[in-house]
Amino acid sequence: MLIRTARLNDIETLFDIRTSVTENYQSREEIAALGITPASVAAMLATDCQAWLAEIDDHPVGFAIANATAATILGLFVLPSSEGQGAGRALMQAAEAWLWSHHLEEIWLVTGNDPHLRAYGFYQHLGWIPVGVVPEGDYEGEMKFIKRCPGTLEALKFQEVAEPNPTFTPIADFDST
Repeated sequence: MLIRTARLNDIETLFDIRTSVTENYQSREEIAALGITPASVAAMLATDCQAWLAEIDDHPVGFAIANATAATILGLFVLPSSEGQGAGRALMQAAEAWLWSHHLEEIWLVTGNDPHLRAYGFYQHLGWIPVGVVPEGDYEGEMKFIKRCPGTLEALKFQEVAEPNPTFTPIADFDST
């Protein structure tokens, strides 16, 4: 399997993959009504967003897209015929690594608020924590998941030991396993 940065000429492939899924299906028309078009994706990729494409035997099977400014995974989709082959996990690892490279302490994503959805369990399996339903706005009714940078708490704990600071209040231990 190859995970590579998506290019502008991959945008149609991203839409083909997005509209192939069976859970959380949206047609191109529904996606366009949300303002997500090939032109808007191209504009996003020219700014603070990055997308990755998973390929198996030179065939695109999934993609992820993230936004560094918003500290979020905007989407992760895998062709139904390619599920269970590790593409989703590999794409998530690429997106997370890229977001962490921007020195973020916490990242987030949203998905349907139904624990029976495969995506819901998939995110939990990868260490994402559901923190609550979004009450309003573009993601109203969706479950918000967060993930804290693996090195953040260790760095804070090290700082506390290395440089005692009477005003430093350690945050609660966080187990990301």
